[in-house]
Amino acid sequence: MALKLFLFALLLCLPTSLSSTASKGKEKLKFNPYRYTFIDKASSFSSSSSSSFSSNRRDSSYDYIVIGGGTAGCPLAATLSRNFSVLVLERGGVPFTNANVSFLRNFHIGLADTSASSASQPFVSTDGVYNARARVLGGGSCINAGFYSRADPAFVKRAGWDPKLVNESYPWVEREIVHQPKLTLWQKALRDSLLEVGVRPFNGFTYDHVSGTKIGGTIFDRFGRRHTAAELLGYANPQKLRVLIYATVQKIVFDTSGPMPRVTGVIFKDEKGNQHQALLSNRKGSEVILSSGAMGSPQMLMLSGIGPKKELQRLKIPLVLENEHVGKGMADNPMNTILVPSKQPIEQSLIQTVGITKMGVYVEASTGFGQSPESIYTHYGIMSDKNELFSTIPAKERRPEATQAYVTRNKYQLHEAFNGSFILEKLAYPISRGHLSLVNTNVDDNPSVTFNYFSHPKDLQRCVEAIRLVAKVVTSKRFVNYTQCEKQNVHEMLSGSVKANINLRPKQVNDTKSMAQFCKDTVVTIWHYHGGCLVGKVVSPNRKVLGVDRLRVIDGSTFSESPGTNPQATVMMMGRYMGVKILRERLGNKAGV
Repeated sequence: MALKLFLFALLLCLPTSLSSTASKGKEKLKFNPYRYTFIDKASSFSSSSSSSFSSNRRDSSYDYIVIGGGTAGCPLAATLSRNFSVLVLERGGVPFTNANVSFLRNFHIGLADTSASSASQPFVSTDGVYNARARVLGGGSCINAGFYSRADPAFVKRAGWDPKLVNESYPWVEREIVHQPKLTLWQKALRDSLLEVGVRPFNGFTYDHVSGTKIGGTIFDRFGRRHTAAELLGYANPQKLRVLIYATVQKIVFDTSGPMPRVTGVIFKDEKGNQHQALLSNRKGSEVILSSGAMGSPQMLMLSGIGPKKELQRLKIPLVLENEHVGKGMADNPMNTILVPSKQPIEQSLIQTVGITKMGVYVEASTGFGQSPESIYTHYGIMSDKNELFSTIPAKERRPEATQAYVTRNKYQLHEAFNGSFILEKLAYPISRGHLSLVNTNVDDNPSVTFNYFSHPKDLQRCVEAIRLVAKVVTSKRFVNYTQCEKQNVHEMLSGSVKANINLRPKQVNDTKSMAQFCKDTVVTIWHYHGGCLVGKVVSPNRKVLGVDRLRVIDGSTFSESPGTNPQATVMMMGRYMGVKILRERLGNKAGV
């Protein structure tokens, strides 16, 4: 039966664009691993082509060049292609044939894979917290936990967005890739326990962000197969869209001879290391749009000469425009977990149930993803219990080569940590802020980022309140009945979580009675970091880069707060929303979207 389900899921992965060829009177189907005919490797690009776009001058110039085919970039490009020629440059590969992306059961293995071809690129913030950024078509929707929940109306209002268009753009996403989850027993136990301790009312299954306990959407279907933002490319006009994978943009090119720097195109390298230049059309309204995420977009601006003057001078990057705010205002929603053992067999599940509290804290659960023997070559993280000694070294004293040596020494020591669940609490709207800076001029290398978790006392106080709430949940009658484990006191639970050593921060292992210390010691990420190209500082409300012509940033780097319980719904919606806005600004009623 399992084999049948696997084969059926594999059939669902087959491309929608198949070409047929005749051979000796028999028709044969040609498999397209990229699914869509407009996707190709970057090496297929020819900078010297000289005919028009409509007659195969595909590499001459484009109305829009989108840097990053991620969670925002895919819906944005699909929308713009309805009326204009669009080139998407994605540094990673496709998700469609990647088992670590496609199947829920491989969620943790995909994050643990640190190979150069992985869809996930790990990094460690200077705070000593493991993190990851996407490196694949579809972006973060390919490596996240799949939870889908809209932003609350107050966020939309603060963003200055048109509510009508917002409410049209969310369903555009949902029709294609979002599903209602089938609740596991553990997720039902969490639902009942949240209601028992007062996180009410129960709002049932809904995409809306409402206080109380609810069941949200998921981008995993009933077979456990992930549907990503890359599938939103199915909305595109294939005659006007070209997507290049393994296309790593080196920098944005400017004409600085006029009164304002004007974008003319981009330089990128292909999978063979060869460089190419893609040009923007001279038509009015043509733009390069950065959609490389909260790590990639500020990094690309600085590599292209837009950013803090001293930062660029340090690395001898020619200054195009000084802007001290590029890379500033970085924030990450801190998350802490309590490990809950169970005597019951545990079914794998990612986020399904969420408690949205009025104190600005979200409570969720992930089950059945302890470290497995298959998770080799891992950089360790939320699922790992193998960082005991290394985590005692202050983060700023760890050299990259020492980190890698530690990982290499311990890569064969992985095992299932425990049978049970991670109960998570995520802090909404953190006040603490950090910054991002370049390490070097190699775009393949991660920039340095500091989030300053809990540097603001109000963030720490809210975390303490959240841990108290989670402690009530896991000691509630319904939860204890389900796990069939003896009721633990709060100290025992906190002690077990601290010993798991899920980050590289120094631990106060003998001070687990202090919930504030627990928050600091066990902070991890839920990958909802944002900022670096904030509205009013780096971009205008319509996401145009201030002081530059023909350049926008459309992704989570423009957010000063993370929308909803999981930002992916709003980031995908924003790609569609901004695409429609741009088309309507340029074409009016003729836009047809």
